[in-house]
Amino acid sequence: MRPDLSLPVIYLHKAPVDFRKSINGLAVIVENAMQRSPFSKELYVFTNRNHNRIKILFWEDNGFCLYYKRLEQHRFHWPKLGDNTVTLTGYQLNQLLDGHTVEPHPALHFKSMR
Repeated sequence: MRPDLSLPVIYLHKAPVDFRKSINGLAVIVENAMQRSPFSKELYVFTNRNHNRIKILFWEDNGFCLYYKRLEQHRFHWPKLGDNTVTLTGYQLNQLLDGHTVEPHPALHFKSMR
């Protein structure tokens, strides 16, 4: 049940959400906070405050699907707050689910080797 690596765009909601929310509550966040349509073919990724759980919401032709993963130890490497929504590729989402960071290393600019 892993997301396909060829998915065009995945939207990650960076702010933690109340995980008592299910499909309807997450769909409202997609519409209001993310300014997107929950009925698109895109995936929407959420985490809880402790970053040890992930929910992924997506519309599949005639109904919503909700993917849920709970870590028994450790935390997901969640991007730092800034813009509330980040776009990911299928590869980056799978990296996140496997425990890797999805944030690129910052670019370094040098003028000399000294």
